[in-house]
Amino acid sequence: MTELMWFRRDLRLTDNPALARAAAGGEVVGLFVLDPALLRSAGPARLAWLSASLKALDDSMGGALHVVPGRPSEVVPRLAAAVAAERVNVSADFGPYGRRRDASVSAALSQTQASLIATGSPYAIAPGRVAKGDGSAYRVFTPFYKAWLGHGWRPPLAPAPSIQWRRPSDVPGSAGVETVPEPPAAALPCDVGERAAERAWEAFRQDGLAHYRARRDRPDLGGTSVLSPHLRWGEIHPRTLLADLADGEGAEAFRRELAFREFYADILARNPSSATNSLDPNFDKPDLYRQAVSADADFEHWCRGTTGYPFVDAGMRQLLAQGWMHNRVRMVVASFLVKDLLIPWWRGAEWFMRHLADGDLASNSQGWQWTAGCGTDAAPYFRVFNPVTQGLRFDPHGDYVRRFVPELRGIEGAAVHEPWTLPSAVPGYPEPIVDHGEARKEALARFAHLREAATALTQAD
Repeated sequence: MTELMWFRRDLRLTDNPALARAAAGGEVVGLFVLDPALLRSAGPARLAWLSASLKALDDSMGGALHVVPGRPSEVVPRLAAAVAAERVNVSADFGPYGRRRDASVSAALSQTQASLIATGSPYAIAPGRVAKGDGSAYRVFTPFYKAWLGHGWRPPLAPAPSIQWRRPSDVPGSAGVETVPEPPAAALPCDVGERAAERAWEAFRQDGLAHYRARRDRPDLGGTSVLSPHLRWGEIHPRTLLADLADGEGAEAFRRELAFREFYADILARNPSSATNSLDPNFDKPDLYRQAVSADADFEHWCRGTTGYPFVDAGMRQLLAQGWMHNRVRMVVASFLVKDLLIPWWRGAEWFMRHLADGDLASNSQGWQWTAGCGTDAAPYFRVFNPVTQGLRFDPHGDYVRRFVPELRGIEGAAVHEPWTLPSAVPGYPEPIVDHGEARKEALARFAHLREAATALTQAD
């Protein structure tokens, strides 16, 4: 019997429940569909990571991966019929598009008497399973985290299953099968693939985990694991990481970050529209944000890292250079866009998703909403990050800024965060596009007015 394994966000052979189920059924055809609906929104870094990850997966399969361009609802049934597969095995997808796509594929397969079988997911605990006693969702992280810990998760599958792969050349009518596409020219933050993910995790466990809590907010120290792209593409499973975590402050802080990823996935799964719409719909009102042409010009300055605020600019240039950005800096640049420039969060979220190699829809959209003040936090619109004090606190010697903003490399120490205070202007580096103090006042006034209007409307009802 032949089984079809459709890889999506699980580009690995180890600890892959869907693959283990496929391997137990007989000969396996491994498939990845180059879905134009997803490729359209991907920038160079995302495409480069995907291409490299598929190449690594194909190598580990001995060249047996079928990479086919086209609509999944057409590609998957066609290949299943060609190899006489009655089951198409996948890891469950809880994203808005993924659910629609899988429903369409499942309907198409039913016409050929085949079935789409979901086993496992990209999460230690699948979205929807952690809930309050009455079955409702958690909207605050800390109680979710306690319930998540209490729920627990299965141990990793080990070892990797023995698999009899069926190569593309052995499939009838395989003319549509392509080799793994060449990646576009783009720098990436780390090596790619399942083996690279395992090495990165082992290195972080040995050298970084114990100091993670103290260093994770310091982009100048490189205190994070940089495992987010590996997790996003499923080159390693969070269950594998959790199984290796013991006691200690660093391990506990890292465990909480893994839980945040699952919290945001749960929020998005229960509220699919929150991918692009605010959880608090009051924050989607146009009069909250600037509508002038100057807002578009400022958005371009933000995208290119030319705002005149070095910590913000360093983050945005890191994004363009590496397809990745330190998490603390992500919060600062997001706050600057929404609160200083009064530009809607979803414009920034879209830019991030295009350029981040680790762009995860749930983490990205919910993280942006947390910063904007319309998400899961209790009273967040008062939170406005000061880009200067954030830089001084988390990049105290200016090393992170100098790494990504070459115009400022001649400025020593913390002075790099306030170049406008120097005796003369820095050649080639812009003046700040807004005054943070004044922008903060304006943002607080607009957001407070929003709250007051919403409260008055509620009382009138």
